[in-house]
Amino acid sequence: MSTRPPAASLRSQVEVPVSPRGHDGTIARFFTFDGLIDGRDHVALGFGRPTGIPLVRVHSECLTGDVFGSQRCDCGPQLNEAVCELDRHGGYLLYLRQEGRGIGLAAKLDAYTLQDAGLDTYEANVALGYAEDQRDYTVAAQMLEALQVSRIDLLSNNPDKARQLRGLGVSVRRVIPTGVHLSVANAAYLAAKVTHTAHTIALPATATMDLGEGDAS
Repeated sequence: MSTRPPAASLRSQVEVPVSPRGHDGTIARFFTFDGLIDGRDHVALGFGRPTGIPLVRVHSECLTGDVFGSQRCDCGPQLNEAVCELDRHGGYLLYLRQEGRGIGLAAKLDAYTLQDAGLDTYEANVALGYAEDQRDYTVAAQMLEALQVSRIDLLSNNPDKARQLRGLGVSVRRVIPTGVHLSVANAAYLAAKVTHTAHTIALPATATMDLGEGDAS
């Protein structure tokens, strides 16, 4: 049984040229919203003119990975891949201000110090007094409704995103995994996502859990 969230509305729309890595550049339509339940400035980016069921990526903000190219996580490469896929197929990127799985930037950096001392990315959040993953995707469902999108193909490795969206009244036809963006620095982080929260990441057998930790995607 689904529970639909309160309605939000479109506030503004503007076209912005964007240039993801390895891409010639494209035009994204940036949407802002009024009435989002948490009051934050989440944004949606529209690509192309999707016909039928649009591809959607729900991406949580990661300053370290998205902006500065941190190797501790796979957030930056996932974001870049999503923009390229959305531009190719048409759809929406929902960019949610949920740094560090919802604990915020300062707390995320505190968690990094605990990860460096041996905890994994989920254990560090719990040690700081937070849930393993504090994200709530109600605003994503509100944004999709305001965009008049009720059925989607979801680009994600995280089964909790599809579960929450379906519970909020969004019809998720299928879930399409992102690529595997493995490096020496994020191998333990990716392995923890597989073992703790059943992310659909096809890691090679050589990926170990005694290397660097990261953020969230």
